[in-house]
Amino acid sequence: MLKIGITGGIGVGKTVVCRMFALLGVPVYDADARAKWVMQHDAALQQELRAAYGPGAFTQAGELDRVYLTGIVFNDPERLAQLNALVHPHVGRDFTEWAALHAGRPYVLKEAALMYESESWRQMDQIIAVSAPLALRIRRLLQRDAHRTEKDIRSIMARQLEEEEKIARSQHVIYNDDHQLLIPQVLKLHEEFILQSQVKR
Repeated sequence: MLKIGITGGIGVGKTVVCRMFALLGVPVYDADARAKWVMQHDAALQQELRAAYGPGAFTQAGELDRVYLTGIVFNDPERLAQLNALVHPHVGRDFTEWAALHAGRPYVLKEAALMYESESWRQMDQIIAVSAPLALRIRRLLQRDAHRTEKDIRSIMARQLEEEEKIARSQHVIYNDDHQLLIPQVLKLHEEFILQSQVKR
């Protein structure tokens, strides 16, 4: 079984691309969603978060207080790096367990915005970078996230690896630029991965 990573900066359309692969029957692991789940359900990580950020990291009911955590790390690169360093190893183990459940499939996808920043690319056989022009990404995000300003969006982008570097470090690129059709690009890669998985066996 091949493990394929899919990454790209905020607003490039990773989720849309992953839905297309899912429609082809490919199991997709959403690292961001699973990170939230792991933070809520992994007792060891909860202890680490309380030690790092205080008891306020969780409500009295035991729920993760995302507003509290965001307030601490959003404009503090060191605290954000600390949070990622705590969470990513647990998510990596969660992915390994999840992938084992799909061992009979030709390949699986792991969607992660911070694929390179978190070093989770090391778990992958190949990486797909999804790319889109900056102006288009900002326009999409302003339409999608009404609570965010362009300043907020650019601040998030500034904390992510430059798109050019992600493309340079990836084996495949899908262009989601509103000019090139997505479906043919996804189908081409799907066929490639199926063939490669057969050779690997």
